Amino acid sequence: MSTPPSPDPDPGTTPGLEPGGSVAPGDTPPGESSTSGASDHQPATGSRGANWAAYVIIGVVVVFAVLFFVGYAIGLAD
Repeated sequence: MSTPPSPDPDPGTTPGLEPGGSVAPGDTPPGESSTSGASDHQPATGSRGANWAAYVIIGVVVVFAVLFFVGYAIGLAD
């Protein structure tokens, strides 16, 4: 069974590389596509009300957890 060829380019045939694989001074390696903007449509976020509802629910759970552990610590201290 043969192994498939590597998807990486052959360094011996890549232009602009010096021996050892480094790039010549003043030369830049080939870049990817531009990252200045979104490449795909970004989904819309939820409504402000839904976001605040999630914040409130998470806050209430955190407060109850803190109260539980504080009460547990006080109960052990007695």
